[in-house]
This record gives sequence, C-alpha cells and structure tokens, in this order.
Amino acid sequence: MTVEKAVFRFAGIMVLLSLLLTYYVHPNFVWFTAFIGLNMFQFSFTNFCPAALVFKKLGLKTEAECAKGL
Repeated sequence: MTVEKAVFRFAGIMVLLSLLLTYYVHPNFVWFTAFIGLNMFQFSFTNFCPAALVFKKLGLKTEAECAKGL
C-alpha cells in the first residue's frame, strides 16, 4: 500500500466514522466531518497532509518511490 492510498482510505474511514458519530452520539460531531473536509481542501493548495507524514514515518512509500523502484 502506498501513502496516497493510505491517506484516501484513512480519510474515507474518518468521514464515515464522523457521520456515524453525528447520527448516533451527538450532532456536534458534524464539526469533525468539517475538519476533515477543510484538511483535504487545504491539502489541495499546500500539499501538506499530517496523515501523510505519519504514514511515511510508519514506512509506507509514495507512488513516486514505488514507480522508481525505491
């Protein structure tokens, strides 16, 4: 698995989790969904993603590194 796929998978799980928490626990969990959306929005401009940094530190490679055979 690459960093990019791990980030998308993690974001999807977090969105689904926040929706479940909003529905079953408390309506204010919708702000968790907004936080995830804002983080993805800022990534489109800055290419900075805290989750990607964590996945890189865990040893996952980027798609570019995999393409180069690193």
